[in-house]
Amino acid sequence: MSDSVFRSDRAAEQVEAQYRQVLEQWPVPRSELLVPTRHGPTFVVACGPEEAPPVVLLHGSQANSAAWIPDVSLWSSRFRLFAIDMIGEAGLSARVRPDLAGDAHALWLDDVFAGLGIGRAGFVGTSLGGWLALDYASRRPSAVRALALICPAGIGRQRNFLLRAAPLLLLGPWGKRKIREKVFGPARRALPAGWRSVAELMDAVGQAIQPRVVKIPQLTDEQLRQIDVPILAIVGGRDVLLDSRDTQARLKQGAPHAEICFIEEGYHFLPNQAARVMEFLERTVRPAEGDFVAAREGRRHDHLQEGDRS
Repeated sequence: MSDSVFRSDRAAEQVEAQYRQVLEQWPVPRSELLVPTRHGPTFVVACGPEEAPPVVLLHGSQANSAAWIPDVSLWSSRFRLFAIDMIGEAGLSARVRPDLAGDAHALWLDDVFAGLGIGRAGFVGTSLGGWLALDYASRRPSAVRALALICPAGIGRQRNFLLRAAPLLLLGPWGKRKIREKVFGPARRALPAGWRSVAELMDAVGQAIQPRVVKIPQLTDEQLRQIDVPILAIVGGRDVLLDSRDTQARLKQGAPHAEICFIEEGYHFLPNQAARVMEFLERTVRPAEGDFVAAREGRRHDHLQEGDRS
């Protein structure tokens, strides 16, 4: 059926098929879960030791959980990872886009946490996923142990990149390539093996999805001050979508305990951050009572296929 997420039914089917193929390259054994929520089913990839501290992974806009493939080998060695496909994006979750303002997404994550049996978790979020993690931390502080944020929305000013990009759209493939370079940086001549299929999938998503043309809610100064969990923010000085210097300034003012890694030549896409995030998680997310609130065999989710996937 037609929806507000993809440009056409055929585009949606092609992206879904390609996504499923890429998931077969997940580098460690995994389980694929479908969690019922008030907004429809939510797709989750789980991996890592089942009794390890839980860490939730939230991808950015125009993406899905395949974006974490280069990172999960390292993180899953110490943590139970739950990579969640955000509703309304190019994954396998429900194709609905509740308003970003208000508590709709927090209520949705409540349902996901309940379905997975998670009581409290660390978060890794990038871009829109960073906003989602921050929004949840501000509304559900008892559920969040630490925030590792990569180019997070919701803190610094959102730039009006569409105005700058519009003239380039008239210049065909060359213009589209220039837009991509402004967002992600110059294209590499040779991608590492772990990135090649992911990059091809994200290119297909970019062609197939309806972009979110919305202003992402910013946390107020008071909301920032009230987030007292450990925070790591990794931002790029050449980010054309978000004002990273404003992000840095607001964190220093409102969350002085935050660790800020400012990469001067970094773009909105910041690869190779797995080791930095791992070091932060190892310091801040430790085993604790209350991490899991339900017996695993009693959780309210459905396996897409029986057993774990390797």
